[in-house]
Amino acid sequence: MSTTKEKVAAIHKAITDSAKKSGRKASEIRLIGVTKTVDVARISELLEAGVTEIGENRVQDMLPKYDFFAERENKPTEWHFIGHLQRNKVKFIADKVSLIHSVDSLSLAKEIDRHGTRLKKTINILLEINIANEASKHGIQPDEILEMTKNLANMRHVRLLGLMCVPPFVENAEENRVFFRKMRKLIVDINGSGLYSTNVVELSMGMSGDFAVAIEEGATMVRLGTALFGERPH
Repeated sequence: MSTTKEKVAAIHKAITDSAKKSGRKASEIRLIGVTKTVDVARISELLEAGVTEIGENRVQDMLPKYDFFAERENKPTEWHFIGHLQRNKVKFIADKVSLIHSVDSLSLAKEIDRHGTRLKKTINILLEINIANEASKHGIQPDEILEMTKNLANMRHVRLLGLMCVPPFVENAEENRVFFRKMRKLIVDINGSGLYSTNVVELSMGMSGDFAVAIEEGATMVRLGTALFGERPH
């Protein structure tokens, strides 16, 4: 059975190989360790293996883990919130996370901006896109993006860094290439709109089963849980 360090080494090799295929450098891709249902002992192993950016799906699960590591020298460099975020829970994480990946409505963005104002802090976000138009998934539709970015551009304490998606679960990762390609095109559209003085560049896409293809299509962040920890309960 592979150790955490061995799994991390194998993932970094896969990231490097995929980056080379698309003429990129591995340093352009950030590995987010998804720790849903993972206890602090196993997160500590992940930190020791060199993965220091942690992604959590649920506010109630993240908070005790955040508090545990806040008291320790060996702790995550950045916390990412990657799951569906309810407006009434923004207040609990606004001062703790480096990036909220899953902003899926204007009302949520406004609530984040409100807490950014309260904290006198600019909060970094990604827009979650329902790229395959799945009824079971959260996210805004691709044709709503430019209107959404116009509204975001007027918010003083929200900074849009890019886009995120959760594509369909597939056995063959190649089936999701079309969706990853669409995501990259949406980034081009945003940057061509003239709304932002600096380019929006982050693409959070690719999970354990399809991250290699996502990197080939431009992912700058991959969110891996199963590849690091094996299958876990949902």
